[in-house]
Amino acid sequence: MYTGLKHLHSFMPYVLLTVLILALLKSFIAYQKGQEHTEAHRKNGLIVLILAHLQLTIGLVLYFISPITTSAFTDMGSAMKDSTLRLYAIEHPVVMILAIILITRAYSKSKKNIDDRTKHKIKWVSYLASLVLILSKIPWSVWP
Repeated sequence: MYTGLKHLHSFMPYVLLTVLILALLKSFIAYQKGQEHTEAHRKNGLIVLILAHLQLTIGLVLYFISPITTSAFTDMGSAMKDSTLRLYAIEHPVVMILAIILITRAYSKSKKNIDDRTKHKIKWVSYLASLVLILSKIPWSVWP
């Protein structure tokens, strides 16, 4: 089970990052052109939201069953001195949760009764910030 979830958690970011970048570009272009926030824009945001939350759920399961984080929990003081353990135990999960909060906030705000240009701006700015956060804490050395 652990190996399967680990592979899934390593594969899904490719899908999530692709959809996130496309949604970011679509929102940015719509913002620049002053386009209406359509049902297609809403569905695009929903797909990003679902993929992000699915990735988070798999990541949280891995967080609690992974031998890496389990060893970090046994001696947190030593784990904080080891950059790899610190990345897996603290930095990666916290930053990814922040990125997913931004994605969730963007989707939620885009459903409010505000003008379409503001909806697009909220989405592309939030998606860009999320993308930067995600890319900053992917463990590149072990990412396939």
